[in-house]
Amino acid sequence: MNKTPLLEINGLHASIANKEILRGLTLTIYPGEVHAIMGPNGSGKSTLANVLMGNPNYVVTAGGAKLLGQSLLELKPDERARLGLFLAFQYPVAIPGVTLVNFLRQAVSAKQGRDVPIREFRQLLDQQMNLLKVDRDFARRYVNDGFSGGEKKRAEMLQMAMLQPRMAVLDETDSGLDIDALRTVAEGVNTLMNPEMGLLLITHYQRLLNYVRPQFVHVLVGGRIVKSGGPELAEELEANGYDAYEAAAAATA
Repeated sequence: MNKTPLLEINGLHASIANKEILRGLTLTIYPGEVHAIMGPNGSGKSTLANVLMGNPNYVVTAGGAKLLGQSLLELKPDERARLGLFLAFQYPVAIPGVTLVNFLRQAVSAKQGRDVPIREFRQLLDQQMNLLKVDRDFARRYVNDGFSGGEKKRAEMLQMAMLQPRMAVLDETDSGLDIDALRTVAEGVNTLMNPEMGLLLITHYQRLLNYVRPQFVHVLVGGRIVKSGGPELAEELEANGYDAYEAAAAATA
């Protein structure tokens, strides 16, 4: 295994509206690894995703995060994306009037820092749409405008395929999906995962992890990772819930 960390989070504290949410979160991900963070509502899961991507509403008060050895906290969101960080949102927004194909070309050009020629872009788009088994008409639609929950997540998988990140963070990608849409998204994730890439799945339930199998599962409660283990930990949480972890966190707060 490559011993050089891909993503390093050390003692991260972060707040929003003067309320501390993350309270010393530490996590290391190496290339080729799939990690899952699970936790109850309000535990800090989506806060972590927003902090990593540079949402200005969140303030880091202590600790740090590095991607490929470079501090993320010193970079703007677009610079983080160019470095290789990708975030799939829990609730992707619609952009009426902007076709997915034009959106993707602008995103790829911004990521590469050059105006990608149309022919080169089309070749890449065709390649990735074939890989993900996406219909050609899909790219002609306006971004997420009138999309079903599954279509929104499929559009994000296509974005991930086009941007080819080193580190992908999926924030509750399974939210609101029926079983067929969940399988489709999981197939996309499994297809795109490679030995040079890291994947962080942020989820509340185990069901996504039945299709995208993590090597590591972490329990996030009260802004900290309170336990780590293998896939069996997700099964334990599905069976028993988070009550015991929440009680233990409250007792030590």
